Amino acid sequence: MKTSNTILGIIGAAAAGALLGVLFAPDKGSKTRQKIADKSKDYKDDFKGKLDNIVSTGKDLMNQGKAKYNNAKTEVSDGIEHVTN
Repeated sequence: MKTSNTILGIIGAAAAGALLGVLFAPDKGSKTRQKIADKSKDYKDDFKGKLDNIVSTGKDLMNQGKAKYNNAKTEVSDGIEHVTN
């Protein structure tokens, strides 16, 4: 939980820094607004990609856990059957 909070904090700080950098750049307002929109889209896409990767990894880990559980369950069942026979 601490790591995810740290990562989100770093992403937020980077976004805020980029936004401030764009806001204080000597460009016309329309160009600045377009830069903000473009950067926001880039950050959104990057965040979505990272989130999709985290979800995919979580699903993989869950499937691995289920497989290990089922293997252990089978081994225990076989062991009990062996002892009772």
